Amino acid sequence: MRSPAARIAIGLAALAAVVVLFIVFTGGDDDNDSKGSTTTTQAAQGGTTTTQTQTVEATPQITIRGGKPVGGIKKLDYNKGDQVKFIVTSDVADEIHVHGYDLKEDVPAGGSVRFSFPASIEGVFEVELEDRKQQIAQLKVEP
Repeated sequence: MRSPAARIAIGLAALAAVVVLFIVFTGGDDDNDSKGSTTTTQAAQGGTTTTQTQTVEATPQITIRGGKPVGGIKKLDYNKGDQVKFIVTSDVADEIHVHGYDLKEDVPAGGSVRFSFPASIEGVFEVELEDRKQQIAQLKVEP
């Protein structure tokens, strides 16, 4: 037989596990900005409640439809030394070119490409569909 305190602790731990599973399986919101989301979980053990908060940074997403960025030109702001990350999903095949950094990746129609590189050069740079000469993002790196 377990004591009432032990049963309460087990019940709270089970509740915390259910909450975590609910958050994991329902995902977050569909707002893909770089602000991220915060998840808070609580667990009880031996009559003590522990709260843990974790902030998860979302990777910015740029969606191309008909050769143009959905929602307009995406603003990507970073500080020098940060890791620049973004994903481009496109319904047209083209080369994605990050000017200034001179990075290029081919994206197939219906496909996506992921960029990840250190923000080592300060300034404002254009990200474009190279063959279409269509700007899709503005990368800004500040000191």
